[in-house]
Amino acid sequence: MKSVKLGSQGLTVSALGFGCMGMSTTYGPSDDKASRATLARAVDLGVTLFDTAETYGPFHNERLVGSALAPVREQVRIATKVGFVFDDDGNMVTHDGGRPAVDCSPEHLRTAVDGSLGRLGVEQIDLLYLHRIDPKIPIEESVGAMADLVVAGKVGHIGLSEASAATIRRAHATHPLTAVQNEYSLFERGVEHNGVLEAARELGIGFVPYSPLGRGMLTGALTSLEGLDDSDFRRHDPRFQGENLDANLRLVAAIGQVAAGKGVLPSQLALAWLLDQSHVPIPGTRRIQYLEDNAASADIVLTDADRAALEDAAPIGTAVGDRYPAGMLATLDTDAEPRQH
Repeated sequence: MKSVKLGSQGLTVSALGFGCMGMSTTYGPSDDKASRATLARAVDLGVTLFDTAETYGPFHNERLVGSALAPVREQVRIATKVGFVFDDDGNMVTHDGGRPAVDCSPEHLRTAVDGSLGRLGVEQIDLLYLHRIDPKIPIEESVGAMADLVVAGKVGHIGLSEASAATIRRAHATHPLTAVQNEYSLFERGVEHNGVLEAARELGIGFVPYSPLGRGMLTGALTSLEGLDDSDFRRHDPRFQGENLDANLRLVAAIGQVAAGKGVLPSQLALAWLLDQSHVPIPGTRRIQYLEDNAASADIVLTDADRAALEDAAPIGTAVGDRYPAGMLATLDTDAEPRQH
C-alpha cells in the first residue's frame, strides 16, 4: 500500500489506516486471538496507521494494540486519544443523560498520556488526539499541554477529534496540528458544510475520517438489527432505528448500484471516495476478509463519472437521523454540529 503525508508536520502513514475500536467495544463481543491475527494481516498488507483510544474498553484496546504491534513497532504509527474521565474502577464517568465527562486540563492530559504510554508499551505516542473538546478549558491550554508533551518526547504529533473549525484554528495557532479526526463518509457529510474540511485544507492539517463505512451501513450487509449482540451500539444509534433505517437503506442501495456498475463492493467504493480526496480513512474490522476487501479500495481509481454518480446517489443531507444518541451528541464541539436530518 502506498504511503502518504498526513498533514504538513512530517508524519508519513499508509493511505488507509486501521480503526481498532471494534476489537474492544461498541459492536459486541470480540476475540483477542482473532483480533491479533487481523492486526498482523493489516501490517502484512502495508497498513501503518493504527488508531486506538484509552476509552476503548476502557483501556483494553490500548493494551491489545500495543502488544500486538510490539514486534513491528518501528514499522507502524500508533495514534491514541485521551480526554474522557474514568473512575477508580476504570469505568467512564457520565453525567445525567448519559453524557460522558470530559477533562482536557493540562494536569489530566499529562496523567492520561502516561497511562496510555504504559498500556501501549511505547516510549512515544506517534499521534495524540484530544478525543473530545472540553468546553471548560480554553483549547489553548489543552494544546499547550500537548505541545509540552511533544517537547518532552512523549508525543510525536498532535491532533483533535470532533472539533469545530473555530477550535481547529485556535488550536493550530497554539501548536501546529498534524491531523483532525471527525466522522465523515458518504453517509455523514457534515464536515463539508461546517467549515472543518475547509479549515484543515487551509492550514495543512491532515484529515482522518472515522466511521468511513457508516458504522457498517455502507457495506450493504447490514439490513436490520436482527443478529446484533444486545451490547451493540447500533441498537441505540438513531440512524439504525425504524423509519430512519428504512430511509438510510435506500441510500445504501443507491450507492450499491454505482458500485455494481464499477465492479467493486459498496464498502470499497465508499473508501475509494474518501481516498480520492486525499484523506486517510480508518475503517475497522475484526475479520481478515473484510480487512482485505478494505485494503483493495486503495487501488480503485475514480473517474469524473463515478464522482458525479456518487453525488447523485448520496448528496449532502440524505442520511436520516442524528449520528449519536443524545448523551454522545452533547460531547461534540457545538460549533461543529449543524444537525443533518
